[in-house]
Amino acid sequence: MSLTTTIVILVAGFVVVLLLTPTVRRLAVYLGAVDMPAARKVHRQPIPRLGGLAIYGGFLLVLLLSRPWAPPVTGLTLGSTLIVLVGIWDDCRELSAKVKLAAQVAAAVVVVVFGIRVDFFTNPFDGLIFLGALAAPVTVIWIVGITNALNLIDGLDGLAGGTAAIAAVTVAVVAWMEGQPTAAFYALALSLCALGFLRYNFFPAKIFMGDTGSMFLGFNLAILAIMGLTKTATIISFLVPVVILGWPIIDTFWAILRRYRNHQPIMAPDKQHLHHQLLNLGLSQRQAVLVVYILDGCLGACAILLNLLPPAQGILLLVVILAMVAVGCYLVRAASHHRVSSELTRQM
Repeated sequence: MSLTTTIVILVAGFVVVLLLTPTVRRLAVYLGAVDMPAARKVHRQPIPRLGGLAIYGGFLLVLLLSRPWAPPVTGLTLGSTLIVLVGIWDDCRELSAKVKLAAQVAAAVVVVVFGIRVDFFTNPFDGLIFLGALAAPVTVIWIVGITNALNLIDGLDGLAGGTAAIAAVTVAVVAWMEGQPTAAFYALALSLCALGFLRYNFFPAKIFMGDTGSMFLGFNLAILAIMGLTKTATIISFLVPVVILGWPIIDTFWAILRRYRNHQPIMAPDKQHLHHQLLNLGLSQRQAVLVVYILDGCLGACAILLNLLPPAQGILLLVVILAMVAVGCYLVRAASHHRVSSELTRQM
């Protein structure tokens, strides 16, 4: 594609999301896909969800206009469509966690069948690490993990959409550096579609993306990371998305441990995520989301730097970055608990 055609297609996807979101909002109300206030939720009035359908519409247009398709793009389209269908059903009728997980695995398997998978890594010290029979299951686990990491942080207005947009831009930059313009193009398109939706989703939100949107964005981020960052087969390139989505991944890890320790279902929602802790510290929704955006931007910059370093140095930096994020999450959580405890003590 020429540069002009590329820009036109990208802008078209962005504009379609802008124009489609109000219609999707009315459709959500008609279908009863409305998120009602609850103790574990932050919003205080009913808000339509299903906004991810508009994001999908814009991204699908980009896919259709960018033909001819290679098999991986066909797999991306089919897998994304399956994820969106499941998300629509969940936003309207609320599926069980097991059914959603099974659907995510099925969508990931579709992608693998069409050739999107990680077959081997370059050993950072010497030689290659071939995954062999583990290639398919490792790829499926990766896709499902990133899908749920983004899904679980969708708790404040604009949080998941902005995080996905920043992550997608980072994937686009690194994919371009890796000599993968196709993956860079689709990652940039995904970012613009997410930004188009933020026009209606940033605080105060007029519509939520719902599981339709959060699963769709996480699913595509995971796939585009594989398409754009593993062609050199370096283990550092594959781990770049771990840095980009460092805090959602770590937050998800802590959530799983917390729910397991409290004998709760692993997929059960609660109000103990990092963004909730920021609210407990006295930040407004807008302020908390902006703080997370800054963190996302810093992690994105680290991911780009990581890709420029030799493998051994890159792994060392990766360990340092993830350790800092983990410590930061712990400190925020501790400060939040201290503030809440102090307020309860004063009220007694």
